[in-house]
Amino acid sequence: MLAFLITFLPIISFILWVYYKDKYNRENISILLKYFILGIILSFFAIIIEKFLIDRNIFEDDTNLIYTAFVIAGCTEEILKGLVLYIFSKKEDSYDEKLDGIMYSVFLSLGFATVENLIHINYDSKMIFQVAFIRAIISIPAHIMFAITMGYYISKYKFEKNIAKKRQNLILAFLIPILLHGTFDFILMIQYKWIIIVFIIYIIILATINLNKFNKYMLYSKKRFFDRLKHGRK
Repeated sequence: MLAFLITFLPIISFILWVYYKDKYNRENISILLKYFILGIILSFFAIIIEKFLIDRNIFEDDTNLIYTAFVIAGCTEEILKGLVLYIFSKKEDSYDEKLDGIMYSVFLSLGFATVENLIHINYDSKMIFQVAFIRAIISIPAHIMFAITMGYYISKYKFEKNIAKKRQNLILAFLIPILLHGTFDFILMIQYKWIIIVFIIYIIILATINLNKFNKYMLYSKKRFFDRLKHGRK
């Protein structure tokens, strides 16, 4: 019961935080739940692919760290999430504003993070509280930040009219989360005393940039909501 609580409480907290941030044109909970479940399913495919890549790892030392962080973790997880988000969001009739892309992406990512939480927290019963705490304040928020970036560019792709810019935004929806995720894992794996300073700076920059992206689309949603109210009164 305790393991269940410390596994799911952080996830539930972030779900509620994200859900209530969308104030003006809130998505149907069934749609968001669908992306959450897709994230859970997706995590098992990621486990299989990552195991395959780990077994074929021929690199050592720093090259091994780069391969593990950027290829095994970054590419596998973010490409899978990006493909699911791209395929399923195109079919959403209610995808009518830019904030929706971020909402879908974050719920997808939180579903993925739920399985990760279960695996990591229950891996060592002696470290359960420490692992749960670290994941709650670092790993899960990082997943959300990667997801915000992905959703941000997926929405730019969807609502862009220029073909060249659409293609560029779609590439960025995959590439930037891969780089952000890979950098996050790479810094965590480097065994130097001073690296904690770099990590803290990275987390601050990551959070600042992505929360600004989130707020930008929230303001767009707010403006759209009040514009529609005005036109409705007319």
